[in-house]
Amino acid sequence: MTLLPRLASLTMAVAAALYAPAGFAFIDKPVHLIVPAPPGGTIDVIARIIGDQLAQEIKQPVVVENKPGAGGAIAVKYMLSQPSDGQTLMVTASNVLSEIPHVMKTGFDPLKDVKPVGIMARSALLFIAAPQFPAKDAKEAIAYVKAHPGQVSYASYSAGTASHYAGAILNQKAQLDMQHVPFAGSAPALAQVMGGQIPLMFDGTVTSKNLVAGGRVRLLGVAYKTRLPDFPNVPTMAEIGYPDLNFSNWTGVIASSQMPAALIEKIHAVLEKVAATPAFRGRLVSAGFEPVGPRSLEQAATELREEHGRNAEIVKSFGIQLN
Repeated sequence: MTLLPRLASLTMAVAAALYAPAGFAFIDKPVHLIVPAPPGGTIDVIARIIGDQLAQEIKQPVVVENKPGAGGAIAVKYMLSQPSDGQTLMVTASNVLSEIPHVMKTGFDPLKDVKPVGIMARSALLFIAAPQFPAKDAKEAIAYVKAHPGQVSYASYSAGTASHYAGAILNQKAQLDMQHVPFAGSAPALAQVMGGQIPLMFDGTVTSKNLVAGGRVRLLGVAYKTRLPDFPNVPTMAEIGYPDLNFSNWTGVIASSQMPAALIEKIHAVLEKVAATPAFRGRLVSAGFEPVGPRSLEQAATELREEHGRNAEIVKSFGIQLN
C-alpha cells in the first residue's frame, strides 16, 4: 500500500472514531433503567427525565421498568441478578441505600454490592397536611396533635425512609404520639392525604410541589436546612425549633459493583454529560429537583457512605423501628 492510501485509511478511521454514535461510548443495545418505586413517585419522575436525555445521548432506546416493593430491595436484587454489561442500571433515591437498610433486611449490602455511577439531583422533604386539616402551619399542626392525643396519623412513602424518620423525630422532639402509616410509594400515600383519611405526611418536593400549588395538600413547613426557592415564605422546621428535621435525598444512577471499572467510568462520563445539559437541568428544576454539580465516582461513593452513617445514628438515637 502506498503512502496516500495509508493516510486516507488512517483519516477515515480517525473520523469514524470521532463521529461514531455516542451510544458506543458504553453500549450498542437498549438500556433498562430499573426503578424501585411505582409510577408517579419522585424516583419514577427523574428516571423518565434521565431516560429521555440518556436515549438522545447514546442513540439507543432507554426503557424504564418499575419494580416496587420491600423498600427497594426487589429492584436492587433484580438489577444485581442481571449481567453487569451496562444494559441494566437502576435509578434510585439515596434512601433505598442509606436509610431503609438500617431498619429492614434487604438482602444486599448498600456499601459493597452497588456503586453510584451518577448523582443527578437532590430533593428536599416537605411537611404537608390534608387540605381540610385545621392548621395553617407546622406550629399549629403540632399544637393540634398535642390537643388530640392518639388521634392523628402520619403517612410515609415507605417504612424506613426519611418520610418515616421525620415523623418519628417530630414525635419524640415535640412529645407527640402520631401513628405511622407506611405506603409503597408517594402516590398511594398522597392519595390518602388528599382525601383526608390520613392528615399529615412528610413528602418530597417533587411529588408534592404541584399538589401544594393546586391546593390539594397544604404545606406546613420545610424539613430541610434552608428555605426553598419555590416556597420562600414557608419556614424550615429548624426555624420553629426542630433542627433535626433536615432531610434531602440525592437521586441518581447505580450499578452492580461487579461491573468492570472501565465500563463504570464510561457510564459515569455519559451521565455527567447528561447532567450538565441545560435541557436536563431545566426539566429537573421544573419538576422540583435541585440540580447538583459534577461528582467524581469517589465523591459519589463518599456521599453514600456519609448519608448511610448519618442515618445509622438517627435510627439509633431516635429508636426508629418498623411498625
